[in-house]
Amino acid sequence: MNYVIEIILYLCIKFESESSKSQVTKMKRLVFVMMVGGLLLSACQGQKSSSDTTGESQDSTQTVDTTATTLEEEIAQEAPMPKAADELFDDFIFNFAANKKLQSSRVKFPLKVLRGEEVSYVSKGQWQMEYFFMNQDFYTLLFNSEDEMNRAKESTSIEHAVVEKIYLDAKTVKQFVFDRVKGVWMLQEVIHMPLSESQNASFLMFYDKFSKDEDAYQSKHLAESVRFVGPDPDDDFAQMEGVITPDTWEAFAPELPSGMIYNIVYGTPQKETGRKIFVLRGIANGLEMELTFKHEGDKWILTKLAT
Repeated sequence: MNYVIEIILYLCIKFESESSKSQVTKMKRLVFVMMVGGLLLSACQGQKSSSDTTGESQDSTQTVDTTATTLEEEIAQEAPMPKAADELFDDFIFNFAANKKLQSSRVKFPLKVLRGEEVSYVSKGQWQMEYFFMNQDFYTLLFNSEDEMNRAKESTSIEHAVVEKIYLDAKTVKQFVFDRVKGVWMLQEVIHMPLSESQNASFLMFYDKFSKDEDAYQSKHLAESVRFVGPDPDDDFAQMEGVITPDTWEAFAPELPSGMIYNIVYGTPQKETGRKIFVLRGIANGLEMELTFKHEGDKWILTKLAT
């Protein structure tokens, strides 16, 4: 990272010192420098490993700390968190996952770690940075209804939240339990549990197979007509609606994350309703995709796809 910054600074100084060049030429060269810098930084960032995709065995107590950081991360880790970020849990968790100094101050040490009846504690010196989903372009959420989803986006009265790492292949869940204490969010404990004990166990077992789509599993779990809602290609400010049938599903089927996914439980979740909204939400681009499933008979089926 340091050598990349040095290269960028050297080129900028070199081009600026060439006073005989025209302003247009200098501007073109500076743009070129920024493009080179961006590629170098991206190359550094690309060397990071995504260690949370194969199973909990890679995450037995803490996530593996990433030593390489981007320039943006270095700045973020020094910046103080805005006081307003403690209002909405989403604002807080993004700051928590990006700011190492803040994260260290928002963990209740020694941190209690539960594995069934086994209890252990992690000291401040043993704690390693938890990036959650910041090393990927998206994160996933599960809701029982639109009302629950809307409240999670807007409510400032939530005092309890749980970030879940769901290891579909390993059939385990790691929960990070947060409480807002005197207006400040704090990580209180970490809980490891079998997937079968999750409140979403039935759906997650189904989703594991649905995301992999082995033996055309998806087409066997579609409603007779799946409602589709998406952007109108002829109008940037409008949406279009239609119907997807099993025989046309292949043309619309999205690529879904598998292996390991995330969920955030905001406050006290609603009771099971036989309905799940699986949300795939972009971190930086504002894109969102929602898949609505309904439990009918003895199986889950997809009833709506919104992009």
